[in-house]
Amino acid sequence: MKKFPALVILEFSAIYHAFGLNHEGSGTIYPNSSNEVEHEETYYTPELDYKYPNWCQTLKLHNGHMTCSSPRGGNYRNSLGTRCTLACNRGYKLLGRTSVQCMNNRRWSGTAYCRMVRCHVLPHIQHGTYSCSKSFSVYSRCDYSCFQGYQIERDRYRICQEGGSWSGAEPTCTDYDPPKLKCPLSRVKFAEPGKLTATVSWDRPTATDTADTSLQILRNGPESGSEFSEGLYVIRYKVYDQARNMATCKFTVQVEVRRCPVLKAPLHGYMSCSSDGNNYGASCEYHCDAGYERSGISTRICLFNRSWSDEAPECIVMQIKTDIQSVGALLDQFYEKRRLLIVSTPSASDQHYKLQSDMLQSAACGLDLRHVTVIELIGFPPREVGRIKEQFLDTEVIDGLRQALQITRSYFNMVLLDELGADRERFINPTTSDELYTYIDEYLLTEEERERLQLNKEHCD
Repeated sequence: MKKFPALVILEFSAIYHAFGLNHEGSGTIYPNSSNEVEHEETYYTPELDYKYPNWCQTLKLHNGHMTCSSPRGGNYRNSLGTRCTLACNRGYKLLGRTSVQCMNNRRWSGTAYCRMVRCHVLPHIQHGTYSCSKSFSVYSRCDYSCFQGYQIERDRYRICQEGGSWSGAEPTCTDYDPPKLKCPLSRVKFAEPGKLTATVSWDRPTATDTADTSLQILRNGPESGSEFSEGLYVIRYKVYDQARNMATCKFTVQVEVRRCPVLKAPLHGYMSCSSDGNNYGASCEYHCDAGYERSGISTRICLFNRSWSDEAPECIVMQIKTDIQSVGALLDQFYEKRRLLIVSTPSASDQHYKLQSDMLQSAACGLDLRHVTVIELIGFPPREVGRIKEQFLDTEVIDGLRQALQITRSYFNMVLLDELGADRERFINPTTSDELYTYIDEYLLTEEERERLQLNKEHCD
């Protein structure tokens, strides 16, 4: 009878050997591939106690499940020696022991819990954003969207997978929308008075873009405020955004020159016109040839309605009145029209006078081209003679000329007056036609008269 307990112990020892529970654990810790702590599974031989079958507290694993085996079999899941293998539900990761055993100190050999799987925080994308259904937890879906003006490329959403990684690849937001550019309206501009050009100005176009706020606008053509000559111009603008999307616009500028009918020069005369001759604002001044004088207005202007102001003047033969009683009345006939060369001699037989008279006769054509009239004062009173060609002057007019211009009767001399009656040069010796012409051309003629003289010189050859 005393051998029975020993036999019982041997039998239970055999049972524990059968279940593999006859070794005590060393408690060694090993890191697994996910850097989480796992303990080496060890077992020991418990002392069976049938009196208290519920040896350890009921084991619980939230968001997981267990597979347990007990030496007593059946539903004794927390009895001494019970071993449980632990596993987590999908979407959770086990932290702690993968298996535990109910030990003789009424405690389980370790702990574990199931933590929900999480993916790393998604970085923000440029020009866009995302929103997630469950933050960065497993099965969370993060939908991407781009800011206005941008379009999404690649995956539009990503899902946090059970392994803790995101599905798909990070998308990008690309700007495909071109800017908007609006040009001013096309316009027609008339040339300014007296000019063949017009100053044209417009407001600089403005550009907008859904993505960019700073845009550089480029122009092809003259800038606003430029002088445009007559014609049609196409002004183009273009703008690029940062993604090199381009927008263009254009408008036209047309400059017109309003013109009057071309004027004809008067018979026995000519005209000098400003600007282009018959454009709006141009003025044409009428001149008469030598020996003719203007009858009517001197200048006509091209008006905006394409018509000329006033009536055209005429060039009529110049009529010099000599039957007048004052030198002022005589000179008024030549004011601003003709120059005067007054020749004074003490006698018609004076050698200087004879020589000068011959030279003046040969120079008559050239003097006419230069608008010069010759007045001769010959002799002493009471036989003194004053004449313009074949017309004779009154004695009072002769005396008035000598007094006004201080012309002596004592010797031969000449006085040259300009168109305004000013004393410009005096000669006491006979002067050749070339010398006389040279002085008049250099000091008395206007630029326009010089040009006219060059055109008509051949008439006197």
